[in-house]
Order: sequence, then C-alpha cells, then structure tokens
Amino acid sequence: MTQAAGNAVLALDAGTTGVTALLVDASAQVASRGYAEFAQHFPADGWVEHDPNEIWAATLAATRACLESAPHLTPVAIGITNQRETAVLWDRETLGAPRRAIVWQDRRTAAICDRLRDAGHEPMVTAATGLRLDPYFTATKLTWIRENDPHTWAQVESGRVAIGTVDSYLVARLSRGLLHITDASNASRTLLYDLHTGDWSDELCALFEVPRSALPEVVSSYGVVGRTDPTTFLGLDLPIAGIAGDQQAALFGQACFDEGSSKCTYGTGSFILVNTGNEPVMSSNGLLTTVAWQHPDGRRDFALEGSVFVTGAAVQWLRDGLGIIDSAGEVEALARSVDDSGGVVFVPALTGLGAPDWDPSARGAILGISRGTTRAHIARATLEAIAYSVGDVVELMSAEAGSHLPHLAVDGGAAANDLLCEMQASVLQIPVVRSEQLEATGLGAAFLAGLGTGFWADTATLAATWRSGGRFAPRAIDTGGHARWRKAVERSLHWTDA
Repeated sequence: MTQAAGNAVLALDAGTTGVTALLVDASAQVASRGYAEFAQHFPADGWVEHDPNEIWAATLAATRACLESAPHLTPVAIGITNQRETAVLWDRETLGAPRRAIVWQDRRTAAICDRLRDAGHEPMVTAATGLRLDPYFTATKLTWIRENDPHTWAQVESGRVAIGTVDSYLVARLSRGLLHITDASNASRTLLYDLHTGDWSDELCALFEVPRSALPEVVSSYGVVGRTDPTTFLGLDLPIAGIAGDQQAALFGQACFDEGSSKCTYGTGSFILVNTGNEPVMSSNGLLTTVAWQHPDGRRDFALEGSVFVTGAAVQWLRDGLGIIDSAGEVEALARSVDDSGGVVFVPALTGLGAPDWDPSARGAILGISRGTTRAHIARATLEAIAYSVGDVVELMSAEAGSHLPHLAVDGGAAANDLLCEMQASVLQIPVVRSEQLEATGLGAAFLAGLGTGFWADTATLAATWRSGGRFAPRAIDTGGHARWRKAVERSLHWTDA
C-alpha cells in the first residue's frame, strides 16, 4: 500500500464530556489539539443523556481549532474513536436526532435487565456476547426506547430512523448520510453482536426486539471504509480509515499488539484491558470479553476488560457537584496537603458499580467523616478510591489469567496525577508505567487510520514510537485500607433497591 499525500493523521476522540481532535505526525507525536465540551443532561435519577447535535457541533469546533493551530500540517486520513455503548438515533435523510442519546452511564434499564435475567436469558446472552445483562450496554437502552418512545420507534421500524453508537452517528454526519457503519470493537459492546460469528445475531435482535435492518454494517477497525463529505465537514475530503471504541483504541495507542499486554486508561471511568490474542477468552469472574480490533482481512484480536464506571468523573464531581476544587488539576495538590484521608472512604458509585461488583443499584457513599474532616481528606479519599477500584479489577484479571501482571501501563488525563500513579503502584504492589502520550485513545484512532492508509507501514513501526512518561515503584501502604474500602463498597450496594 502506498502512502497518500499528507503529513499527519486527523483523529477524532468523541468522549463522554467532550470531543478532542488531534493531528498526529509521522513520528507519532501529537502535533496539534482542539477540544470542545458538550452538555451533560440528567433528566432523572440515574439517567444520563447527550444531545447528538451537540456532539456534532463539538466535533466541528474541536476539528476547526486543531486545524487552525497547525496550518503547516495536511491530514492524510481520519480515524474515529468514541464513548462506547451509548445509544444514538438519527434521521437517515436530515441526520437530525429525534431524541437525546442514552449514555453508557445511564441506569434506567436496570428493571429490563432484571426482567430478562429472571426469564433465564443471561446465560445465552453471555455465551454469545461475552458481556452480561447490565444497563451499561446498548441493547437494553434500545428496548427502553421501544417501550417508552413509541413515536420514535415507529420511525425506526419504518426505516426512517437509524440506530447506532456514537461512531456510527459521526460517520453518518461526516459522510452526509452515505455511510451507516460501525466497527467490530464497537459492535461487540451492544449485546447484539455474536463474538463467534462476528456479526449481528438474529437471536439477540429478537430478544431485545431491535430490527436488524436499523443497525449499521459491521466493518473492520482499520482500512478505508468511505470518505468525508467536504460540504459538511469543514471542506475536508479524507478517507475514513480507522474506527474503534475508546478503550480498544487506547489499547492500540499503547502499542499493546501482543497477547498478554495490558493497559489502564483513566478517563471518565477507568478501563483495564488485556490483549488475549485471536480467540475470545470467556471470563468466569466478572470480566467482559470484547473484540479489541478487526483486521481488514476479517481476523480479529480480542481482549478481556474490567470496567470501572466512575473515576475521573469523581474528580469532576468534586469540582462541579461539591465545589471543593476549581479545576481537576487542583486535586493532587489538595490531596498531598494531608498525610492520609483521615479515615474517610469514598465509594464513587455515582452511576452504579461495574467490575467486580456489577450493581446498577449501588450509589455513592462517603464514610468515616468526623468534625476534623476537611476537603483535603475528601480529595485524598477520591484518589484512593480510584486506585482501589482499579486494584480490584487488576486482581480479578490476574486471577483469570493465573498470573500477575509485571506492570500496569497507564494513560488518560488522570494519569498526569503523580500522586494517583504512586497510589496505584502501591495498591497493586507492581510498577505503574505512564505513557508519554497520555491521549492514547485519540492516538490509537490515528494509528488505526494511518495503518489503514499506509501512512505507517506496520504495527512494529508504531510500537517503536512508544515512550515512557514516568515509572512509579510501589511503596508500603496501610494494609487495612483495602479492607475499609471493601466494607464501604458493601454498604453502597443495592441502595436504590432498598
């Protein structure tokens, strides 16, 4: 494959709170960046929604800022990565959204999951998808729309309205409606994709009552699948050559191409993935089995994943909810101002709990508060909560694999926090290695698109560009800390049930 004209790859990272656009040059360095936030909507307890039109507006704003700050760079291709599991609906002709998207964090479908579980469907669902019946995933969100928004669902059944995840929606907007696709990594997070056949499952579509005709075509994660339309996308006519869910993209961006390699991304939540090679490994301990990426020839690599729903979002809540910090970057200095959390334990189950507890009815709790508690103690307890949450998942992953990880590779915005990395190494009692490029998610999207167009020759070329941004050795810690954390988690479980 010959390299197309251009000196950079454009990556779009459509996250949970905003869209980041990156220009990545031939040396795999982020040469330019643009960012735009979009609104979070919370119409009821446990509900989280996004307006797809606001996501698209943020995409245009972030891309424009990125391009304007680097006029010397010419993109050769575009790669897309995205918040996963979020259910998006849009009009195939106008591309407008008839309703808000239901976000991956949303817990409103817990009763639907219970209903399906009580009917005995979960073993079949798990065997086919590698997932579990949890509100986290896309299919039950679509079932909820069918049951509660019949006008919109009638348009889905008539073929007027399309269904997809955020990647599918962005590709539709980028191509002015010509493409309705998703890649295998995103499809594998919907509860509608069969890991064994590599396509949508008629049986699962029937179970969740989702018309297969409304779903996107499943394509490979890299290789040219279409082009952007310059009349709708800032005058850019680029091959769309890379698509992956955010956590799989981060695994790719961390150059975890070999079986057994792993990473943890600290974003809105934290997600730990380990590459398991070309066969799906089904978990018996609460981990998820997922497609890591699909090659252009149809071969797939798989991963085991542990999902922690709220980590960086907990710091955001300290800022926006409690108002005890003005910016997320302040939390490290505030937490370092005290020697310990003063007995305070924070369980950030603000949208339920993922691995290893999997309880959508859990809610956040701050325990151990006394007259001496300050905002610094709460800040430190928040970082400890992130470290303990990730530690529980890594322990689960080690048990599943039958061996301990030699180190944990980390990326994401919160990985810039040295104190968190120190805590994480001490909780795990293994070194934590921070990537020099913290935006591994967007970098992975760029890598996929560059690989798919010949901008980079192969994965060995990409692996050679990886650089460490710091190594944190484990230290001795309070051995009772984890026991207190687990005791607090137990008290947060089944809260809304009660």
